Amino acid sequence: MAMSPAEEHPQKAFGWAARDTTGVLSPFNFSRRSTGPKDVSIKILYCGVCHSDLHFLKNEWGFSVYPLVPGHEIVGVVTQVGSSVRKFRVGDTVAVGCMVGGCDECDECINKRESYCRNSILTYNHIYHDGTRTYGGYSDKLVVEEHYVLRFPDGLPMAAGAPLLCAGITVYSPMRYFGLSQPGTHLGVVGLGGLGHVAVKFAKAFGVKVTVISTSPGKQKEAMEELGADAFIVSRDEEQMKAAMATMDGIIDTVSAQHSLLPLLDLLKYHGKLIMVGAPPEPLDLPIFPLLIGRKLVAGSATGGIEETQEMLDFASKHNITADVEVIPMKYINVAMERLAKGDVKYRFVIDIANTLPA
Repeated sequence: MAMSPAEEHPQKAFGWAARDTTGVLSPFNFSRRSTGPKDVSIKILYCGVCHSDLHFLKNEWGFSVYPLVPGHEIVGVVTQVGSSVRKFRVGDTVAVGCMVGGCDECDECINKRESYCRNSILTYNHIYHDGTRTYGGYSDKLVVEEHYVLRFPDGLPMAAGAPLLCAGITVYSPMRYFGLSQPGTHLGVVGLGGLGHVAVKFAKAFGVKVTVISTSPGKQKEAMEELGADAFIVSRDEEQMKAAMATMDGIIDTVSAQHSLLPLLDLLKYHGKLIMVGAPPEPLDLPIFPLLIGRKLVAGSATGGIEETQEMLDFASKHNITADVEVIPMKYINVAMERLAKGDVKYRFVIDIANTLPA
């Protein structure tokens, strides 16, 4: 007979979980494993609320298992380290992103691209090496193998830095991998939400020309005056889209809803790259002819490896890049999810775990 989540491991833990596809979160008692020789135990201080959390809560991607504790934008403090741990000590400020394990021996792991390991273990809603389910950062504590723990820079604000663990690396990694971080490159950013606003900040720090592409005319002022974008296009304005045709070297598409790709492909120069980082629940239509005649590329990108994520955090600290956040108490999370579904957040919710998650 299977043990209950509260009995699987020695350490008592507490968080908020969804029990079914309604996605409603409520208090949840479970357990964490003991600190092993290679493990780092962490008291969670802040956890960002990612749009992926909403997809998982409602099983919109079809593989959620309940009870489900979301959260993969985690910042906390080390409370215990295993005997073999060398990079961290008790009291260090650390972070954990979208994964907490992998095979550590495939080509992707060896080449420091752990997020593409076929056996990568997600921070929540996945099965760990010991056969138990992983639970995320909407909780009081976490035990993670040292390799998957990140050093959180001293100068980076913890609450505003937490979303970088998913939103930040999700846009940073494709900019670097696809050559879109070179100064003077013209980059389009589709969508000005949690991912998009951070993409603008990183791109400007790289010295890239940035054009925001949005369905919302009202976002022009914040895109250009607050975030520093060079230009703004309303994607529903045919004249604006026509004037920008064949002007961009690359586009980062952050939108997770249904939308047409053809108008975006038309914005690319020949040999341009459209990189998808949003995850719509339904397939999008992909016209092939524009790809052929322009030798254009449509690609996807997930998060980055551990080394690249650390590089991203250090770059963000150096250039004062953080997410624009609304810090919330744990008890507000269901309202926050309703608002997130409507796009009513500027631009990322972050839960104050340490001060608002009573055991």
